[in-house]
Amino acid sequence: MPLVQYVHDVLMNEMSSAGVYLLRLMLAAVLGGVIGLERESKHRPAGLRTNLLICVGAAMFTLLSDALAVRYLGDHTRIAAQIIPGIGFIGAGSILHSRGSLITGLTSAATLFVVASVGMAVGGGLYVTAIFATALILVCLFLLGNAEQKLNLKLTMNCYEVTGRNADDMKAEINAALESIHAMMANVRMAETRNHVRLQFELEGTRKEQEKVLHALKHSSVLESVVPLGPVQIE
Repeated sequence: MPLVQYVHDVLMNEMSSAGVYLLRLMLAAVLGGVIGLERESKHRPAGLRTNLLICVGAAMFTLLSDALAVRYLGDHTRIAAQIIPGIGFIGAGSILHSRGSLITGLTSAATLFVVASVGMAVGGGLYVTAIFATALILVCLFLLGNAEQKLNLKLTMNCYEVTGRNADDMKAEINAALESIHAMMANVRMAETRNHVRLQFELEGTRKEQEKVLHALKHSSVLESVVPLGPVQIE
């Protein structure tokens, strides 16, 4: 029967290439997941699942672009070419401009962009290239970020909480400490308790500037306690 034979041939042909396709998708998931774990460890919105899905999706679209072109005699790069502008829209949504000159999300957007390229490389069968690119991305994310902070090149937004008896005196003491680095408090929040006044504020500056201000606050006779609460939305 011609119809049965046709269905059998189609299934056998697809099964012969299915194993290769599945392995490529699995490799894309692993590589995207490794990069996503680094982002997740730094508490970025685009973490494990986002990077993994984008890498797998890019690989899948690359596979489809080639397979459909073979079956229907079309352009092999037509679908794959649309991955780049698509990822651009996702990356643009992760960039935020807030708190004066501080722009957050640029590294996350760039990571999503390059993770898509890793997925495309896997989908195209360039396994060694994809693995090398993943290793290079991890080196950049781990080492260069630390180097920027140690070399005092990176601006960060840190949050602090101080306590004292009088709110006006506390503000004056903090402003005196910030005057040395020509900075101002941002997002100031205040709460009174029975024993003292709690004041939280955010400060933008380099690592050395943050350390200088923290040292001055801790040696203040007006402030009862000074607690650094950590970074806020940094890249």
